[in-house]
Amino acid sequence: MSAIPRPDVVVGDDGLARCAWGAADPEYRRYHDEEWGTPQHDPQRLFEKVCLEGFQAGLSWITILRRRPAFREVFHGFDPQLVAAMTDDDVERLLGDARLIRHRGKIRATITNARATLDLEIPLDELLWRFAPPVRTAPPASLAEVPAITAESNAMSRELRRRGFAFVGPTTMYALMQASGMVDDHVDGCFRAAAHVHA
Repeated sequence: MSAIPRPDVVVGDDGLARCAWGAADPEYRRYHDEEWGTPQHDPQRLFEKVCLEGFQAGLSWITILRRRPAFREVFHGFDPQLVAAMTDDDVERLLGDARLIRHRGKIRATITNARATLDLEIPLDELLWRFAPPVRTAPPASLAEVPAITAESNAMSRELRRRGFAFVGPTTMYALMQASGMVDDHVDGCFRAAAHVHA
């Protein structure tokens, strides 16, 4: 770990150095420490991430994270079979639920994406992980080195759109790659980056 003070890394009260974005809020800290950048291959959890990253578009991730229990409740734990069976009446009901992001297009996209998932000839995890880039040999030195879009996220976005998915733009898909551990963007000095690179 660098001894030079670095604005992108914060040492918490537990003595661990973290990416600055994940250091303050307790829910963000748990997400940073336990989920973000951790490889996820469970198809249902990946379906959830596709949908929630779509809901996040234009908003902060903490807004979504704090509402995730409610999202999981109303979308049946993000079981694609159950979500695909939801109707226009369900959409109207969810638009009245103050616990959620009440955006008609994003709610409809979740149902659309469930149906598109069921139409796949391969498991969702196999499709998504086809676009994972080569593993980094060193963590990014700073947040400034972390991209918003990559060739791989562009390719993933194009393929999912071709297959009928919605709210899966290239920026959203890069966020999905970060969230599901297809890329590890914990910056140099963060304990998660150190653990990953030296594992």
